[in-house]
Amino acid sequence: MLILLATENEHKACEIRSIIKETGDIETELQTLSDYPHLKLPPETGRSYRENALEKARYAARETGHWSMGDDSGLEVVALDGAPGLYSARYAGLSVSDEDNNGKLLAALKDVPEEKRSARFICTVALVSPQGRAEVFEGFCEGRMTLTQSGEEGFGYDSIFFLPAYRKTFAELSASEKNQISHRGQAIRAAMTHMKNLPKDPG
Repeated sequence: MLILLATENEHKACEIRSIIKETGDIETELQTLSDYPHLKLPPETGRSYRENALEKARYAARETGHWSMGDDSGLEVVALDGAPGLYSARYAGLSVSDEDNNGKLLAALKDVPEEKRSARFICTVALVSPQGRAEVFEGFCEGRMTLTQSGEEGFGYDSIFFLPAYRKTFAELSASEKNQISHRGQAIRAAMTHMKNLPKDPG
């Protein structure tokens, strides 16, 4: 079975690949938009993670005729009324680095005490068939924001997202450890379970 990952974020594509490989449930060939250099995802205009994930997956499925997987994720910080949320990837502006986003977020939390720095990651994954049938899956991971960055693994906000049960940030976990508990790991595993249970010739 071939699935096109409808993302232009190579870090995210690599992580999704590793999660799917770890499930070991079905034989899956994965492609990314780098295999289709003429395709460019439409701007994210949805008002929710669900709308954005569906928009990506529907576009990729329509343009290629393959099963496509769209992912939209965000970090929601309680003390910031849920920000950066939908704008997590561009919190500090367009075409910025992870360091820029992390720096802006830590600055926004400068005067917030540790006990009030609760946050959660959310991931919404949309699967769309070549015929346009869509299914949506979600995953969540609770934690809190650190005072400084810690760890070298992962990407995005991983180095400032602390998991109390592990006493580590996402960036201090191995990729396999992160995949087992992360928001994206939960959503991708649910999506792959759905794919596994599909009839051989889904309509």
